[in-house]
Amino acid sequence: MASLRTALGLMAIGGLFAACADRQVASEPGQISAAASISLLPGSYGRLPGWSSDNVAQAVPAFVKSCARFSQQQAAGAPLDANATDANFGTMRDWRPLCHQAAALPNGNEAVARRFFETHFTPVLVASKGTSKGLFTGYWEVELDGSRTRGGPYQTPVYRQPKDLVAGNPYLDRAAIEDGALAGKGLEVLWLKSPDDLFVLQMQGSGRIRLPDGGIVHLVYEANNGRPFVDIYKMMLDQGLIPKDQFSESAVRAWMHDNPEKAKELRRKDPLYVFFQELKGDGPVGYQGAVLTAERSLAVDHKYIPLGAPLWLDAHDKYRPVQVQRLVVAQDTGDGIVGPLRGDFYWGSGKGAQSRGSNFYADGQYWVLLPKDVAVRMVASR
Repeated sequence: MASLRTALGLMAIGGLFAACADRQVASEPGQISAAASISLLPGSYGRLPGWSSDNVAQAVPAFVKSCARFSQQQAAGAPLDANATDANFGTMRDWRPLCHQAAALPNGNEAVARRFFETHFTPVLVASKGTSKGLFTGYWEVELDGSRTRGGPYQTPVYRQPKDLVAGNPYLDRAAIEDGALAGKGLEVLWLKSPDDLFVLQMQGSGRIRLPDGGIVHLVYEANNGRPFVDIYKMMLDQGLIPKDQFSESAVRAWMHDNPEKAKELRRKDPLYVFFQELKGDGPVGYQGAVLTAERSLAVDHKYIPLGAPLWLDAHDKYRPVQVQRLVVAQDTGDGIVGPLRGDFYWGSGKGAQSRGSNFYADGQYWVLLPKDVAVRMVASR
């Protein structure tokens, strides 16, 4: 599902009790922040904001789905996520027994689920360069109208990955593709009603497409063109095209609809272009390969946070009286989800999820729940 998604602003990035290697983090288009390194500070469940109020049993199925993605062919000493190299998050030897126990938990039993996490995991605050405060946005599985054939209102193609695209190499940019550089090559998966529909699909990374005959097609991220991401949502904010306190996906769509030429010009400032494939079976699927769970899946930068790890999220919307305090699982990533203190909360599918997700723009922090033996070793090594 990884895609551009709602990178609406800058996160706070900093460090506390220094951990491993530093990395450069893109803070805004064309700029690189000071190197950011992750640090981990063990805590307790009694100090997790809202822990006692959440129904943590609802997160167990999401965790079990992630456990199923842990390759049984990996060696016992293999890391949970080989991409997350800034800290030691444990190995398959540490995580597999807990996965087996989670799969055996009685479905929906809150007391047993809570006891499982509190007995076997230690919450560890994620921080960087003196702060644990970061930016958390929302995403959802967008629903759009489309057709398998071109005709009538359906004139905007959704392309699959071209055969001559090589991962890591820059390919045709957005402007060239919008001007027809891929037309007639048999790459069309579906046709949508407008370039704005396609842009929203690319921002979200997946979508449910309603066909004229009533059928539903799930589209998921396949690849991108290797061009740098430029955040046009932030440009819209900086230029005052939409007031900050009114900014949402629906406000962006309305502005683009009312200003088609300006919208076209603005879209082309972001050269990154996403290609899609049709998903057979349940969806949407996150980058880890697990089917996402509404309000229990989080997209992270998995150079810092390992995919598959449970996390406690405490996020408070900047402009609305909305807070998210619940147990989630790191199951996805995205081109706009960059840095150790950055997350994207999956709200689900449909108009309700779109309304909540498009408006969610929050300050917050998170704790990664580590197997207790891993947390003990981490403290001992500091």
